[in-house]
Amino acid sequence: MNFLIPGFNDIIDIVIISVIIYQCLIVMKRTGSYQILYGLLLIAALYLITAFMKLEMVSGLLNTLKSLWVIVVIVLFQPEIRALLAKLNLNDELSFLSRRNDAKDYCGALIDAVSTMSFRRIGAIIVIENKRHLNEYINAGEILDSKLSLRLIITIFNIKSVLHDGAVIIRNGRIIAAKAVLPLSKNVSNKQKYGTRHLAAIGITEVSDALAIVVSEQTGRVSVASEGLLQTDVAFEELMQIISDATK
Repeated sequence: MNFLIPGFNDIIDIVIISVIIYQCLIVMKRTGSYQILYGLLLIAALYLITAFMKLEMVSGLLNTLKSLWVIVVIVLFQPEIRALLAKLNLNDELSFLSRRNDAKDYCGALIDAVSTMSFRRIGAIIVIENKRHLNEYINAGEILDSKLSLRLIITIFNIKSVLHDGAVIIRNGRIIAAKAVLPLSKNVSNKQKYGTRHLAAIGITEVSDALAIVVSEQTGRVSVASEGLLQTDVAFEELMQIISDATK
């Protein structure tokens, strides 16, 4: 009966597979891809039934298509696979050693800017980069690499500014880019509840570990997106704590 006792390698194998399955389910939940998952599970169940009942014709058809399943899964889940790989980017994970030494210096200025825009009802979206670099969105926007300040942020999001339409991305306490175009959330329920600015904030946190702050142009309310979830009506004291926790 010793063969039933899992060894060290078996435990590592099980843990890795469990983590992969869990991460895949998280990505599917955020992007609304359960219909595709149900379809794949139905095909797998059909394959088991045909093998058990020895249905030769159906089994032959499924065996013919079996070699194409990997390609089908990659094509159907391309956005989800990309999001999952982005979260597991090892190069970006190693960059935390050199980040955020000056987080406390810019946090106060950022809170002041958000509160001012909230009071004036200036629409804005500010993304704080985390371990995963957002180079593809930074390079597609206007690269500034400027010191963060209240006046600069207010100027950028002024409706008369050519940079106001898009997101500001902060890296290491500096405004690295403005007018950045972010991916919109693919979650169907989010599309029914939120506008473009909020969908963009959720979307960037679905494909990265960034923190996104949104100021509503209509109401002046502040929302924060993280890990694909949006927290609305965030108080400034709470926002301070959220930013501090995210920039440790």
